[in-house]
Amino acid sequence: MRQRVDTASFDRWIDPADAWAALCEGRDAAFWLDSGPNATTGRSYLGVASALTTDFEGPVLDWLRDQAHDVDTTAAPEGFRLGWVGWLGYELRSETMGTPRTRRSRYPDAAWMLAEQCLVFDHATRSVSALSLGDAGEYAAAVVEALDAAVPPAPPAEAFDAVPADVTWAYADATYLQLIRDCQSAIRKGDAYQLCLTTEARVDARPDPFSTYRRLRASSPTHHGALLVAGGVALLSASPEQFLAVSPDGVVTTKPIKGTRPRGESSAVDDELRHELEASDKERAENVMIVDLMRNDIGRVSKVGTVGVTSLLTVESYAQVHQLVSTVSGELADGLTGIDAIEACFPAGSMTGAPKRSATLILDKLEDRPRGIYSGAFGYVGFDGAVDLAMVIRSIVVDESGCTIGTGGGITALSVPEEELAEAKLKAAALLAVLGAQP
Repeated sequence: MRQRVDTASFDRWIDPADAWAALCEGRDAAFWLDSGPNATTGRSYLGVASALTTDFEGPVLDWLRDQAHDVDTTAAPEGFRLGWVGWLGYELRSETMGTPRTRRSRYPDAAWMLAEQCLVFDHATRSVSALSLGDAGEYAAAVVEALDAAVPPAPPAEAFDAVPADVTWAYADATYLQLIRDCQSAIRKGDAYQLCLTTEARVDARPDPFSTYRRLRASSPTHHGALLVAGGVALLSASPEQFLAVSPDGVVTTKPIKGTRPRGESSAVDDELRHELEASDKERAENVMIVDLMRNDIGRVSKVGTVGVTSLLTVESYAQVHQLVSTVSGELADGLTGIDAIEACFPAGSMTGAPKRSATLILDKLEDRPRGIYSGAFGYVGFDGAVDLAMVIRSIVVDESGCTIGTGGGITALSVPEEELAEAKLKAAALLAVLGAQP
């Protein structure tokens, strides 16, 4: 008998943080795909997984293909209609690009949770519904019972109240500056046009993921936030960048971000920085290079004539930064799926540089370390074929060994090394502050 996604509605709004505290806290595999604390559009998804996979016998994307279920999702609202939630780590580029595997991260290359039940928070209508492969009404009743029995979590503290955490950077500032110059040398030789150089801050702290994520979403609200708990690893993200979306009818979209300026301390300074970003030849060129790369990637799996740039060099403003964002879309060729689109586009060009293959090989030698989950992607692959993956940037990864925060930026021939170092530190600053640490 064909499985069916059942739905049930609640008669009141439920705060997602309250739902996590009642349903997910302490669970080994749970997810919260979060549109932000003050969202007025979009949807958030939260639930406890029925299964977790972190060990894959073959290629991860082949495993995802093999998980296809024949599920009737017509009763569910648009968006995530149950399926898999998880992440793909950057080192999986060896699978999608056929490049040599030279590094192994301390984190799983991938983690995917089977979501057979979840709550859907519709921020536009301020409504909440339950989705289930079983009886959604029964699931909703259990949710209400758990909420009634739980003590709502206290408001998140504005600042970390523990002993200041120690921070160790992957490279000393002088070393990172030299790596930037090495990138520019490779660019001058014609080996690349742009290189996304990264570094990592290791923080000697083992905070509670839930309370830490609540501080993060309060200080850095965004449309693609997430708290994913997969065994002993937790991913806490305030990502502003959508890596890849695929609709059930095969429309593929990516929204690469390249180009950054800090927010100003006054409205006048903030406007000046925004206009400076819009006018910057270096930042605009950097963004356009990645747009061209992503057009090529999407074109590999799209119908001829359907790939286009629907938005170019739009400024989006977040709590700490202004960003240049563009949008590229296409329509999947007949017989292909969202997994094929992931395979064609991963890792994202905004985290590699261009040309992609050459860039990843150069960066692998220069960085001389695994990136792990950072620079990869997280989100969902639905039973209905829909995909929504965000970039793992502006994120904290927590495990028993402590916390890591990846950061970096695109290097071009016009880059000023000291400015690039400052940008990398700026991107990490808000995340470090959540952990009670300084850049």
